Amino acid sequence: MNRIAVIGAGTMGNGIAHTAAMTGFPVTLVEVSQQFLDRGMSAISKNLQRGVDKGKMTAEEKDAILGRITGSVHLESVTEADIVVEAIIENFASKAELFRTLDRITGPDAILASNTSSISITKIAAQTARPDRVIGMHFMNPVPVMTLVEVIRGIATSDETWQKVEDLAKRMGKTPLPANDSPGFISNRVLMPMINEAIFTLYEGVATRESIDGIMKLGMNHPMGPLTLADFIGLDVCLAILRVLEEGFGDPKYRPCPLLVKMVDAGWLGRKSGRGFYEYETK
Repeated sequence: MNRIAVIGAGTMGNGIAHTAAMTGFPVTLVEVSQQFLDRGMSAISKNLQRGVDKGKMTAEEKDAILGRITGSVHLESVTEADIVVEAIIENFASKAELFRTLDRITGPDAILASNTSSISITKIAAQTARPDRVIGMHFMNPVPVMTLVEVIRGIATSDETWQKVEDLAKRMGKTPLPANDSPGFISNRVLMPMINEAIFTLYEGVATRESIDGIMKLGMNHPMGPLTLADFIGLDVCLAILRVLEEGFGDPKYRPCPLLVKMVDAGWLGRKSGRGFYEYETK
C-alpha cells in the first residue's frame, strides 16, 4: 500500500498526512473548502519548520515532505488510493455518508479506515459493500509525536486487512496495537471515565483545578493532568465520546458531568476556543 488519502485537514488529518509524507508516502489530503485545506497545509508547514529550526531536518527535507502532499477540495481525487483514512468530525451520520461515497468511488481493493476515537467500526463498515476492508486507525494527538495507533477490527474486518494496516502503521513509524470493536475501544473507554471523574471532583468542590491536575501528575506520573488533557483534546470531543459510551453500554457510570455539558453549551471547548478548565491565548 503506497498511495494514501486522508479526508479532513484538521488537527488529526493534517497530522496523519504529515506523518505519512514524512515517512515517504505520497499523500492526497482532501478538505471541503480551500480555506480549511490551506489552514491544514499551513499547520503541516509550521510543524515541519519547527523541526528545521531545531536542526532535526534540513529545509530541503521539509520541502520534499511538503512536495509529497497533494491538496484537494474534490473527493474524487482519492479514487486511486490504496487506503483512505477518514479524519472528519466525530459524528456517525457524517462518517456514514462519507463512507458510502468512498465505497462507490474507490477501487474494490482499497481499504477504508476511520480515525474515529469512539464510533463503532462495525456500524461504519455496514454502510459499505466491503465491510471486510473497513478498519479503525485511531491515531493519537499530536500525530507526528505520538507513536501509538489503536487499530480496531470491526466484526467483519478480514485478517488480510488487519495485516496490511499493521504493516502500514509500522512503515509510518508507529506502534499498532489491536482492539476489537467496542464503544470507546480501549483508549477512550479507560481515559474518558477518568477525565469525567476529575471534572466531577471539580464540580463537587473537592479540589481546585490545579490540585486535581497536580495530584495526577505528581502522584500518578501522568505527563499532564486530566483537566489540562481534556482542554487539549477538546471538551466537545470528550462529551461526544462519553455520550457514545453511555449509549453503547447503557451504563450510568458513563454519564457526563453536568459541568462538562454546561461548558460545552457555553462554547468553552478548551485550547481551541481559548477557554476551558484553563484560559489560553488564541492566535
